[in-house]
Amino acid sequence: MKFLIVGLGNIGFEYAETRHNIGFDVLDVFAKKHHGVFVSDRLADTCEIKFKGRSILLIKPTTYMNLSGRAFKYWMDKEKIQIENTLTILDDLAFPLHVMKLRASGSDGGHNGLKSIQESIGSQNYPRLRFGIGNDFAKGKQVDYVLGKWKDAEIPLVNQKAEACCTIIENFCTIGLERTMNACNQLKFEP
Repeated sequence: MKFLIVGLGNIGFEYAETRHNIGFDVLDVFAKKHHGVFVSDRLADTCEIKFKGRSILLIKPTTYMNLSGRAFKYWMDKEKIQIENTLTILDDLAFPLHVMKLRASGSDGGHNGLKSIQESIGSQNYPRLRFGIGNDFAKGKQVDYVLGKWKDAEIPLVNQKAEACCTIIENFCTIGLERTMNACNQLKFEP
């Protein structure tokens, strides 16, 4: 069985380790855990992992956030992966830093990466893992906050959540969305 795990972010040194790139960072942690290496490919950096009889394709779109849907659709179609076997990982301002939520579907919530995916596949019904980044910014400073680097005090919690994401990806691919959702959405992280 084949799975597509999509980490959202922006390519380029200036975006590395920013809140908006947590999708990329989570996939890097997952690939490292499973001794995978990313290679540059069409519309994305890709890495294939074998895990418990599953083939897991990780992609980090190289299209920039606002066009993430192009890479998502291209790889889903190319690899003939069912939409329910995809998982998109993204930053989310709506949740505090100590929260993560796994959802089967939903609106884009103003997230340009999700908006692009929904436009490309014509549906809101695809699983996504929302990694809370908080919303500790002054009025008019949302872009600076999202594209800003983590504060030193946040990094241990970010790392803890990234490790938890690895387990969530493994569970999603082995025990399915429903059971993984039940476990994931009850996780408590200490701020």
